[in-house]
Amino acid sequence: MEAIIETLLEYAIEQQLMEPSDRIYARNRILACLKEEDYTPTDQRVSYHYVSELLQMLCDIAVKKGILEDTLRNRDAFDSQLMNCFMPRPSEMINTFEMKKNNSPILATNYFYHTSIASNYIRKDRIDKNVSYKVNTEYGIMDITINLSKPEKDPRDIAKASKSVSTSYPSCVLCKECEGYYGSLRCDGRSNHRIIPLKLNGEDWFFQYSPYVYYNEHCIVLKGEHVPMKTCRKTFIRLLEFVEQFPHYFLGSNADLPIVGGSILSHDHFQGGNYDFAMANARVVQSFQLTEDVRADRLFWPLSVLRLSSVQKETLIDVADTILQVWRQYDDPAVEVYAKTDGQMHNTITSIARYRNNRYELDLVFRNNRTSKEHPMGIFHPHEEVHHIKKENIGLIEVMGLAVLPARLKTEMQAMKDYLLDGTRSDLLDSHLEWLQNLQQSMTWTKENVEEQLQEEVGKVFVEGLRHCGIYSFDEKGDIAFQKLIDTIEGTLT
Repeated sequence: MEAIIETLLEYAIEQQLMEPSDRIYARNRILACLKEEDYTPTDQRVSYHYVSELLQMLCDIAVKKGILEDTLRNRDAFDSQLMNCFMPRPSEMINTFEMKKNNSPILATNYFYHTSIASNYIRKDRIDKNVSYKVNTEYGIMDITINLSKPEKDPRDIAKASKSVSTSYPSCVLCKECEGYYGSLRCDGRSNHRIIPLKLNGEDWFFQYSPYVYYNEHCIVLKGEHVPMKTCRKTFIRLLEFVEQFPHYFLGSNADLPIVGGSILSHDHFQGGNYDFAMANARVVQSFQLTEDVRADRLFWPLSVLRLSSVQKETLIDVADTILQVWRQYDDPAVEVYAKTDGQMHNTITSIARYRNNRYELDLVFRNNRTSKEHPMGIFHPHEEVHHIKKENIGLIEVMGLAVLPARLKTEMQAMKDYLLDGTRSDLLDSHLEWLQNLQQSMTWTKENVEEQLQEEVGKVFVEGLRHCGIYSFDEKGDIAFQKLIDTIEGTLT
């Protein structure tokens, strides 16, 4: 035990989570967590690759001592508490962040991101298990991730959750009250979690990183108040004010309706980061001036996107809001777009903000969540023929060109390779079989090319799913319909 603790203490000092003068205090905090009263410091050390390995050793000790029940949720809460022994108080982190931000926003985010990884709040050991690769498509280089980082729930935790008394604290996993929260059956441990307060549109918002980052510096910006997602004029103000404060980051908002929205619609929030998705570099197929100060570009992208740009932030907000209001009530039966049926609203927008080349940018992605008998999960949602690869919502991250695919695909893709090479059948392939048969007949498969070709084909299916979400196709019918929308927008702005 002593060697593990001393190794962990040295790690915390090396990662600048604490000063050498904090060593004795931090050691005693760890001993308190382990309910250990006797201790003899040692010069011995243990080897490790991830800090999580040291934490799991200490969790093992806690399990043996009977102070920790051996489930993943309990271990996660406990190891977060262990790392909190090294963490600065929120006020200290905020002060350091603001001091660095006054010199450079990049220095501030570098500090916060490093701390979030070093503290094991960002669980890098699990993220590194993800299968990630890139696929070159007609729309640019798409990112593909098979998500293995979020572990499956322990049946014992599920059973306890069903019997647990419901509480309202924190209201959800995004609430500011999660900072420092030990954890419960409904909310993961966040003892080592820190958030940075922001002002956006004069309101209290908070900046943090995702514990399971999908791309570089994947951040979440959450409203201080627990209120549902709502796309409105304020959305554009908040997005642009953020990229004004952090011009090296993008920030985007999920749509605010089911099917076309993200996985969490109960708490207003954004996602951003320091990363260029394929969408950011999408080819422009049409450019025009909406106003004297605002340029609009139609992008060559599977979904239907209008990029607005201007040096005038306020004018850009006015134009974006006008487009939102037009789209909220816009009908076009020619492309199956109806703003409302049976009192239910269908039209909304996914929006992404950047500050590039001294201009503010807003990408407005037109979304519609109407369903039909043919497409019960959504007309503008991945259709049934691609569900074997991607069935879930196309949220902000996917909209920009990063496929977050289910963990099952890792095992299934191995079985796919066997089938493509020698026809070996597996029950795992039932949902993929028709697609695989077509691939086998239309392409040449060898041990040398099977992995790369299969990855490319999976990427193509993802792109096809994105196309299904697009309102306006790149053909005569789609071009005419899109121009009709643009004409309506221009008429409203005049």
